[in-house]
Amino acid sequence: MRRITIEARPDWRQRAADCGFAFHTIDGQPYWDETAYYAFDLRQVEDDIEDPTAELHAMAMDLANEAAGSQELMERLAIPDHARDQVAESWRRRDPHLYGRIDLAYDGRGPARLYEFNYDTPTSLYEAAFFQWDWLERQREAGVLPGDADQFNAIHEALVARFVEIAGRLPAPLYFAASEGSAEDQGTVDYLRDCAAQAGIESGAVTVEGIGLSADGRFTADDDAVIASLFKLYPLEDLFADEFASALPGSGLRLLEPPWKLVLSNKGVLPLLWERHRGHPNLLPAEFDDGGELPGGWVRKPLFSREGANIEMRFEDGRLLQQPGPYGGPAIRQALHPLPDHGGAYPLVGSWVVGDMACGMGIREDDSPITRDSARFVPHAIIGDGRRRMVLEA
Repeated sequence: MRRITIEARPDWRQRAADCGFAFHTIDGQPYWDETAYYAFDLRQVEDDIEDPTAELHAMAMDLANEAAGSQELMERLAIPDHARDQVAESWRRRDPHLYGRIDLAYDGRGPARLYEFNYDTPTSLYEAAFFQWDWLERQREAGVLPGDADQFNAIHEALVARFVEIAGRLPAPLYFAASEGSAEDQGTVDYLRDCAAQAGIESGAVTVEGIGLSADGRFTADDDAVIASLFKLYPLEDLFADEFASALPGSGLRLLEPPWKLVLSNKGVLPLLWERHRGHPNLLPAEFDDGGELPGGWVRKPLFSREGANIEMRFEDGRLLQQPGPYGGPAIRQALHPLPDHGGAYPLVGSWVVGDMACGMGIREDDSPITRDSARFVPHAIIGDGRRRMVLEA
């Protein structure tokens, strides 16, 4: 895994505009960054990213099955009492899920290590699935990348296929919702809505703020149309804390992601997985936070936190790195395993799962060991076949 510096395409902003990529710059700072790319070989991608992603996902689904039937586990995960029956019933129905992102620390040599699951409202999707592939094709055409350069990226095709697969289990109409104040969130749901359209699904759009409740207890869009199914880029834990949460059970509304994803979009799965798979090469030691210490340093994460907010990182030499934020409540501690340092750039691998298939990755890069919401998206390419090289070197 190498970080290779290159010249950005002089017309990339125009290309982004042509493709509808409206959030390539956020608050005046670059979000999409093509002044570098990360180069992998095929062995690294297949053996160190794709296969472990599939295995971690299977482990997570086994845990979801266990937790959905256990009041004790749901209590450990801080799932509120009033949400537990909905979580359990959603799992019993096997309500369909769409996608998720597994965040991994990987340096190109040792096994990738699980940082966390983003299985409810993961973003960086459009740029991973579409725009970095467009970058790859154009850089191959320009001769900047070898003609046989590839990418671990079948995300778009997997999304369309998944919508085809679950369409019959989502009552019509299907609406897509995000906060009206976030260009990134709006761009993500617009992209997903386009994938649904390619799968033959008719859909509507609504802002989270525009969703209402009718007199007979049905959720509605701005024009008072009933919402039967809803993809919401809005955290489940916030939804169940909302004033309208009590209306959910009787509303008939089907959610995408479904309520059972509340189990997996929760940092508490990290110690639970460690308890069940202690010593697994892709897991880090983790425990529910009781104020104790983990040897060699630790990272403290609230159960329901996002984008690096409220993370505390204690290094082995006693240094403490903290990121402020709005999240509190119970937390976990995970053994410290710092991201690789490429001259002050710290890349985090986001490995995508659509349905139950590992199908691509995107890399977010920060100037800090904590990946924050200001992290840049940097494309990747597969250059060469590591297996062939190992044979030749032997």
